[in-house]
Amino acid sequence: MPLILAIESSCDETAVAILRGEPGRPAEVLASEIASQIDLHRAYGGVVPELASRNHSLHLRPLIERALETAGVGIREIDVFGATSGPGLASSLLIGSTAAKALAAATGKPFVAVNHLEGHLLSPFVDRGEIPPHLALVVSGGHTLLLDVAGAGHYRRIGSTRDDAAGEAFDKVAKMLGLPYPGGPEIEQTAAAGNPTAFDFPRSMLKEANFDFSFSGLKTAVLYTLTDRDPDHGTPQPADLPDLCASFQQAVVDVLLAKTLRAAADLGRETVALSGGVSLNAVLRNAFREGCQSSGRQLILAKPQLCTDNAAMIGFAGLHHHFKGHHAPLDTGIDPNLPLALG
Repeated sequence: MPLILAIESSCDETAVAILRGEPGRPAEVLASEIASQIDLHRAYGGVVPELASRNHSLHLRPLIERALETAGVGIREIDVFGATSGPGLASSLLIGSTAAKALAAATGKPFVAVNHLEGHLLSPFVDRGEIPPHLALVVSGGHTLLLDVAGAGHYRRIGSTRDDAAGEAFDKVAKMLGLPYPGGPEIEQTAAAGNPTAFDFPRSMLKEANFDFSFSGLKTAVLYTLTDRDPDHGTPQPADLPDLCASFQQAVVDVLLAKTLRAAADLGRETVALSGGVSLNAVLRNAFREGCQSSGRQLILAKPQLCTDNAAMIGFAGLHHHFKGHHAPLDTGIDPNLPLALG
């Protein structure tokens, strides 16, 4: 079975993974190394592109060397090199993509360009191998997508966000509430002590016939609530903070779950897959477990280590491209707005 070395550098995580695998069989993750920049960007309340790309350059070579050592293979034993080509920050994508193409050129091996969203989409199946027809929800910092999946490479978009992605809404509301970046884990932790019914926040587009999402109205509702309770400053009272977080979080979860289950029912999909950074949220995962069990559907969750940005998911998607002969020329550029290939 071929070996792939994959690089992920779409935003603020530098990641390298080495996998062995073939379609229909669980992939063997021989190494998965990640250098996080969360502490660096927290001081700025979000990702600073220049700092992100600079640190990708600092971390990438040591991560590649560590991954090769952990996997116990030499660089010339790698059969194919892959990297995220988009979507993401242009200056960050360039670092990983250029490095992977350089390694491919130096060793005379093929290169595969992988869509970051496809990495998330296929991440629940890394240790399963077989990718059955299913309804997938990819919910991350920049994306909220519902996809009907017939198999690897065969995707049909059912719904997406019309404004803020769920992860963006978490980050923006956290900032309103005075919580540090990244907002998702902070809201989840604070919400644990709160009442999810304390504030009646809207469930946008829940009754509309389509499967699109909108979270900007929910974000605005939180802002108005803060202003109503503190007209001068719009600052949350410490006693309100857990309830605000719990109520906001529940509103997001309710919409994601209801739309996903309705789409699965309409399309006749008996399997639901959940992936992306926001899918680490325990309340969301438990709601999907209960909802799928109640509706008689199988739920497949990405492992926690595969939910946030990582190179193992990029390598898994890259292996499928490799076996289909979908290699990319070495002059293939990155695309910050790269859409997921549908069909």
